[in-house]
Amino acid sequence: MMNTPLLLTSFIHRAEKYFPQKQIISRTLSGIQRFTYSDFVKRTRRLSSSLEKIGMEPGIKVGTFAWNHHQHLEAYFAVPCSGAVLHMVNIRLSPEHLVYVINHAEDKILLIDEDLVPVIEKVRDQLHTVETFVIMSDERSLPETTLSPVYSYEELIEQGDENYAFKEDLDENSPAGMCYTSATTGNPKGVVYSHRGIYLHSMAIGLADTLALSERDVTMPVVPMFHANAWGLPFASVWFGATQVLPGPGMTPAIIAKLIQDEKVTFTAGVPTIWLGLLKELEMNDYNISSLRALICGGAAAPKSVIRAFEQTHKVPFIHGYGMTETSPVATLSTITSSMEGAVGEELIDIRAKQGLVVPGLEIKVINEKGEVPWDGNTMGELIIRGPWVADEYYRDERSKSTFKDGWLYTGDIATINEQGCIKITDRTKDLIKSGGEWISSVDLENALMSHEGVFEAAVIAVPHPKWQERPLACVVLKDAYKDSVSKQELLDYLAPQFAKWWIPDDLLFMQEIPKTSVGKFLKRALRERLQEHFINL
Repeated sequence: MMNTPLLLTSFIHRAEKYFPQKQIISRTLSGIQRFTYSDFVKRTRRLSSSLEKIGMEPGIKVGTFAWNHHQHLEAYFAVPCSGAVLHMVNIRLSPEHLVYVINHAEDKILLIDEDLVPVIEKVRDQLHTVETFVIMSDERSLPETTLSPVYSYEELIEQGDENYAFKEDLDENSPAGMCYTSATTGNPKGVVYSHRGIYLHSMAIGLADTLALSERDVTMPVVPMFHANAWGLPFASVWFGATQVLPGPGMTPAIIAKLIQDEKVTFTAGVPTIWLGLLKELEMNDYNISSLRALICGGAAAPKSVIRAFEQTHKVPFIHGYGMTETSPVATLSTITSSMEGAVGEELIDIRAKQGLVVPGLEIKVINEKGEVPWDGNTMGELIIRGPWVADEYYRDERSKSTFKDGWLYTGDIATINEQGCIKITDRTKDLIKSGGEWISSVDLENALMSHEGVFEAAVIAVPHPKWQERPLACVVLKDAYKDSVSKQELLDYLAPQFAKWWIPDDLLFMQEIPKTSVGKFLKRALRERLQEHFINL
């Protein structure tokens, strides 16, 4: 067989050759902009050329601090196809973590969105490795800034060589990109992605039994491009020639709904909090989202009520996914197999509520202290994964030793696996509640609460208890229309028929908002810190 290297350069060559007129629709601060793939490739070559002139060379880290738009997509290819490494920096990090990840990655060049420049200016003196700044704006002229030396992105594009030759002699195992975990405890951990890993992951999400991504699709990653490669959608969409809709800065549910309607989006992806907000917008205003053939949800378990609303009310297939920054990220998907095709109603919702089957190319196990758990859908254990697009270590981090063992990634997620091989995530190891020696799943309780018509969000945490070691405490945000009509007792009574008595939370608190991580997951650590004395003080 031919020993052909698996490189990102082949993605951009294919888009340029076969799909030059397909579109990239980019929402920026000045409105909607449209580019063909031909435009995109020329701009990407120009960017590579100009970045090299200001210091980019093979192996160095180039950071992006940006929303989802065409300039960010250009950097997705301009940097790795030149042999450098793209570091997608989370724009929602705390100042402390922001400084940590940029210094730890050793970014030399930083590309920054115009509206995010003040964030970087505030920490500039603490960034020890950054030598050059580039401001991404629709305008050629630079905004007023204290950053130096600084360049205009559009001016670099104008000055670059549209015939620049990408590096074709790269090692497929060389780094192409890197992201950091969102870090609910400690500092974020860096994950480096190789050309080979991104190539194989992109191929996997084009399979018919995974996401079936294809040239016919109009894809819109709502998940940020700094979050695990926007789940691989920008890379795969370029390779397959799919039309792309990039929703840009300050996304709101109304913006998302309008883009789906106006651009006939067929495929979109985001975390549960995004889809909760979109459902609320769809309830209040009239949009046509019938173009959607699939909506992908990951990052956390989605409530059945959300799945039911999209599947039954809006007739949009709702595909649950599971993955991590460490898995590039797609690892399992709740796609429907032939043995499940007859499922309707609640049976179908139950299937969609699971995280599903492992993607071809990866291996999984669910293990506990007795070894691999039986495929009974009840016995819980830790999910471990291995495969060609799964990381084997963290970047310059001693915590690798406790996570990567004997060729497996130990995810820290507690799961069950049923007789069909479908995974259901029941909790994080740190979020599982141990009460009187028995385990309680906070995720199952949260999903049940959010199936109540009056509940907008719910988080259940373990709180120390003087008698039972830990007991569950529920934190609930009600929908506006129900804030004066739904009581604590009504919600506890609602849970009672669904769970064993000892699973029912000992108390329930109403809140205006549940704290969230930078990527929209519930930040249970903050709740635990705030409420750790709750049962002791009762």
